[in-house]
Amino acid sequence: MLKHLGSFLVLMIIWILLSWSADPQQIITGVLLAALLTLFLAPLRNNIPVKILNPIRWFWFIVYTVYFIYYCLRANLDVAYRALHPDTPITPGIVKVHTDLKTDIAKTFLANSITLTPGTLTIDLLDDTLFIHWINIVTTDPDQQNEIIVKRFERILKRIFE
Repeated sequence: MLKHLGSFLVLMIIWILLSWSADPQQIITGVLLAALLTLFLAPLRNNIPVKILNPIRWFWFIVYTVYFIYYCLRANLDVAYRALHPDTPITPGIVKVHTDLKTDIAKTFLANSITLTPGTLTIDLLDDTLFIHWINIVTTDPDQQNEIIVKRFERILKRIFE
């Protein structure tokens, strides 16, 4: 019951901050919405792992965000260069890479990170295998492909999610 009260209070504070009004109708609406959301979302609350509250994981998430932005900007410049200089050869294709990540959320973050990086697109994720469309395949060695595409993100994602 206490955890439901905490959820209700957090939702109520968010409502007050968003509405920024002391109007009784606004307060009553906020109470009703916070109560309904607390009741409907209570079963989902039990599935949230406690490890998500670990400050070390949050530190690594911040590091990952900076790291991802760096690689995303670098890939943006590479794709822009290829678009502006049509003589630059590209060898597009689909590569098959493997991940060591075990949790579904970590695999989802990895697949989305690859997709959000220009020049790569996650086509499919089957168990521990990802199929990636790569704008410029620089190597045919599967281990090197894995290192270039997956491992750079995977190292930090393991610290966050596993």
